[in-house]
Amino acid sequence: MTIHASLPRRAVAELIGTAGLLVVVIGSGIQAAALSRDTGVALVANSLASAIGLGLIITLFGPLSGAHLNPVVTLTSWWARRTGGEGLGGREALVYTAAQTAGAIGGAVVAELMFGHVPGTFSTQIRGGGHLLVGEIVATAGLVLVIQGLERIGRPKLIPAAVAAYVAAAIWFTSSGSFANPAGTIGRAFSDSFTGIAPQSLPGFVAAQLIGGVLGLALAALLYGGTRRGAQDAPATPEAGAEALAPVSVGAADSAASAGAIGPVGPVGPIGPVNAAYETIG
Repeated sequence: MTIHASLPRRAVAELIGTAGLLVVVIGSGIQAAALSRDTGVALVANSLASAIGLGLIITLFGPLSGAHLNPVVTLTSWWARRTGGEGLGGREALVYTAAQTAGAIGGAVVAELMFGHVPGTFSTQIRGGGHLLVGEIVATAGLVLVIQGLERIGRPKLIPAAVAAYVAAAIWFTSSGSFANPAGTIGRAFSDSFTGIAPQSLPGFVAAQLIGGVLGLALAALLYGGTRRGAQDAPATPEAGAEALAPVSVGAADSAASAGAIGPVGPVGPIGPVNAAYETIG
């Protein structure tokens, strides 16, 4: 089912979706650390819960906002539109990014409250070192490549499951633990827990994630060619996530009134950032 959504409504979906993601990531980390002193066991539990939660959130919010949940994914969507594909306008990208960041902080606070912690306490886990930044570049580039690759080969319906699977794997195969999300990284600074990151570590991680996003776009273009445009094509505006894409069809009134409309007008009306990825959901 395609949902007709205004920009404010999509922004709320991004805020709630990102908040939910942080509740899952941080909450499962706190729970896992409390139940097991074995770091490996705790990481298994945290990675599985995070992947399952992310997949469900993408599936639920994808038809409404595209379920980006991640500023890097939103920026790749904005870039896709600038280069002739489907995607978000500049104003939409700014609104999405602000909503994601606010949602991430809110989700961290909720997770802390659930487990009886003092909300708003900054993390003391310093995550420094060049090897960790390389890990973040690799993690984010891989995430963007998964989303862009599936879109460009015309299989956007696989994005929720593929992104969830990639995140579960990347938590293990990257040195940084695969934050791969600037908003999520900022939110995790508000949790002094197993999954937290100290505020002083934020600039390096966020910079690495942005570099990884650019690298992921470059790899997608090299492997699959440029973005495509058309009602029959899968759009090049990733979601998850942080992170997945979904169809958002915006009405003509919204299109004329604000920059909330996404994409060109096709034979049957405005085309959203994802044309058909979730049309069978209902």
